Amino acid sequence: MTQRLSGKVAIVTGAGSGIGRATALAFAREGARVVAAGRRVPELEATARLARETGGQVVAHAADVTKEGEVEALTRFTQATFGRLDVGVNAAGGSFGGAPTHAMETACFREWLDGYLVSAFMSTKHEVGAMLKSGGGSVINIGTFVGYTKAMPGTSGYAAAKTGLIGLTRTVAAEYALQGVRANVLVSGGADTPMFRQWNETEAQRTAAARLHALQRIASPEEIANAAVFLASDESSFVTGSVFTVDGGLSLV
Repeated sequence: MTQRLSGKVAIVTGAGSGIGRATALAFAREGARVVAAGRRVPELEATARLARETGGQVVAHAADVTKEGEVEALTRFTQATFGRLDVGVNAAGGSFGGAPTHAMETACFREWLDGYLVSAFMSTKHEVGAMLKSGGGSVINIGTFVGYTKAMPGTSGYAAAKTGLIGLTRTVAAEYALQGVRANVLVSGGADTPMFRQWNETEAQRTAAARLHALQRIASPEEIANAAVFLASDESSFVTGSVFTVDGGLSLV
């Protein structure tokens, strides 16, 4: 362990699996104290247990980030537990169904926006408020190539939410730069997460997804988490308002 995040306190949402879990564990290995947040308590507790096995400090806290009261309570809990907040990684999400745009139910489209964009807004809002009290920090919103570098039929709700995340994050970066708060979008290529496997159930589908990338494979969640460590660390002190692409060359082919 290099302790690149020693002394920092982080919230990671969506920390029960996938990129969120990998990020919480990577942060803990690098010396951060982490609050792992999400709706599934057993999965969060498993994340905390995995961190303890390698000497890390992760505390599980249940929160539905589509509900502002729970987001606010999560931030208060973090401050009460660790005294400050330095990093917020917003990786929570879900899957709400897809269809061609003309056939998509408006309610379904709104679910995508609530699940990925409104939730990230509320998390960012309360994280920034806490960071201002701590003298600054780093907000990392987890984005995707879908709708940004590649359009995929049937994903208009997901694409709208995730590309909207870019505008939100860049605005936050501009608003708080002089107060020491940085904000970046980490755009992931295909990564081997439960959601990826839900959308790509067969080996043929997973192979086709891999071929979209110049590297001809998808990422492990840990590879995306490594980039999040950089954005959380002081090594990225001059990086804000960026769309930080970690996509295995997907945008090249």
